[in-house]
Amino acid sequence: MKITKLLIANRGEIALRIERTAKKMGISTAAVYSKYDACSGHVLSADESVLLPGETLAETYLNIEAIIAAAKKTGADAIHPGYGFLSENPLFSEACEHEGIAFVGPSAASVRAMGNKIAAREVAVKLGVPITTGVTGSPEELMKHHGTVGFPMLIKAAAGGGGKGMRIVRSENELAAALETTSREALNYFGDSTIYIETFVENPRHIEVQVLGDKHGNMVHLFERECSAQRRHQKIVEEAPSPTLTPEVRAGMCASAVSLASSIGYYSAGTIEFLVDSELNYYFLEMNTRIQVEHPVTEMTTGIDLVEEQLHIAAGEPLRLKQENLKQTGHAIECRIYAEDPFNNFMPSPGHISLYHEPGGEGIRVDSMQIEGEGEIYSFFDPMIAKLIAWGNHREEARLRMNGALENFVVQGIHTNISFLNGIMHHPAFTGNTITTRYIDNHLKELTDFTSELKASLNQQLPLLAALLFSLQQKSAEAENIWHTIGYWRHLPEPVIELDGHRAKAKIIRQKGTHFILQLSDNEYDARLEDSGKHFCLHLNGEKHRVFIGADHNGRFIVNFRGFDFAVRRPDMAGPAKDVFSGNGSLNNDPGNIVSPMPGKVIKINVSEGESVTKGQVLLVVEAMKMENNILCPQDGKVEKLLVKQGDMVDGSAQLVHLGKI
Repeated sequence: MKITKLLIANRGEIALRIERTAKKMGISTAAVYSKYDACSGHVLSADESVLLPGETLAETYLNIEAIIAAAKKTGADAIHPGYGFLSENPLFSEACEHEGIAFVGPSAASVRAMGNKIAAREVAVKLGVPITTGVTGSPEELMKHHGTVGFPMLIKAAAGGGGKGMRIVRSENELAAALETTSREALNYFGDSTIYIETFVENPRHIEVQVLGDKHGNMVHLFERECSAQRRHQKIVEEAPSPTLTPEVRAGMCASAVSLASSIGYYSAGTIEFLVDSELNYYFLEMNTRIQVEHPVTEMTTGIDLVEEQLHIAAGEPLRLKQENLKQTGHAIECRIYAEDPFNNFMPSPGHISLYHEPGGEGIRVDSMQIEGEGEIYSFFDPMIAKLIAWGNHREEARLRMNGALENFVVQGIHTNISFLNGIMHHPAFTGNTITTRYIDNHLKELTDFTSELKASLNQQLPLLAALLFSLQQKSAEAENIWHTIGYWRHLPEPVIELDGHRAKAKIIRQKGTHFILQLSDNEYDARLEDSGKHFCLHLNGEKHRVFIGADHNGRFIVNFRGFDFAVRRPDMAGPAKDVFSGNGSLNNDPGNIVSPMPGKVIKINVSEGESVTKGQVLLVVEAMKMENNILCPQDGKVEKLLVKQGDMVDGSAQLVHLGKI
């Protein structure tokens, strides 16, 4: 068959990425969207689009009936599911087949054989591929039979992937609660509450092999990716090739991957994931029966457009690739840009993006939501904003290019992990390739401190002067010279400026237009701030520095310099007129008034009014950006008032519980 119109059953960056390849191939595209995505890039870029009515994910992006109806309405002859959502749901591919619509992915049988982690392990055992010890069942059954696995153990959702519904348990007293939570998450995310437990491999590497097969029995691998840099079992940095494997281990893993995929007649793009211990022994982990988030690093090192190959395979064509012709060239690193705060235990940070800028340059690729200047990140979607990919002739060149790109990736108005990623790229654990899957979680304070030291090592006077010049230009925009302005400017010659709470006094010696001679901390500067449209160029004593300047709700100027945000305030002047910052909430000054630290949904309440509670007890659980967040009791007390009920949507800083004294 020939695919003429492709409906993309997804949103955000992956929908846009699929659209790009489809258009390159001359295939028209149709988008689906919830009301929150009406003005999103994937909707605006598509040839046509269909609204999915409803509020929840179940009503919109997880609604098989609604998506099939959208495909029929637009006349689409194929559907690409992207990743997440319905991409690994065999009922979806069966529904496509029933309606005569090509599903750009594997057969339902393959998804059932490999998409379910338990069934996949059974296939691996038959083929002699090493696996860890594991057992499946309900939370009650696993409480009885966990002894065959022992501690530490890993609890997982049987259906789905992406690190959702996964926990490490190291002792008996943690097990019951972890089983219950994982089962509930599995049901919420994947529509299947089945879970299993397996032996946890201490300090492993996470390495995966990309496979590609057709409907005629042909199968190749496109080598491996290493994804060991993770937080909360979520990958944040991926690279290809793996800097850990020997050629012999690489060959063995890739052969095992092809064997596993071929044994079930797999076709389309898929990924076989392995854990690798310190002795380079590898164990089959799972198969993701879809395109992966990190597929760009494979594309950058092999030159193969995986989505294009998926579309040819879905159309019934023989695989166009031969194993002997495939090779890896150079090295690629991908960083996932998330709306979260690494300095607050990766707390989700949905809200309004007030200033957005993507980097570019040689060897740089950005797969993003295509936010134009400003945008919104919603609490009920995944927190990933974009993927930043850097390619180089070798790992160090790719790392250096990534450093430069991160320094020019700007997202203001919400917290992101950009500066943290910048820190990782500089940290000896990454440059020396000693990061394992638990490294970030176990060394979080060390990494955040290291990142803070990187920021402190920068010349602090640059963001100070940039903000000062910006404020002066704002106030004197309609005047030829600041000295011609009356009133407020009487005290201007020596304005006070604060950088992250530290005060300094500047002295304006003379000015002509936008050109200033300034004195700051006994240093004299010949300074000028030039607006290039997308960023500012700070001319300082003959040197040029790129900066980005925005504002927050506290009347401060936010200067982004070398990948770090600096908050600068002028105590002697009113702040920026536009209130643009939408950050996380925080506990208010009354410790008895418990508020939500982020927008989200209340999915569980563990206490009742009148109940005595203790410090550290979990009062309720708020789900935000597909992660469960426990709201802990800050002190001993009594629950005087429950201000929310299960299922409520709450804003950041919404009052949840009021505690009284015992």
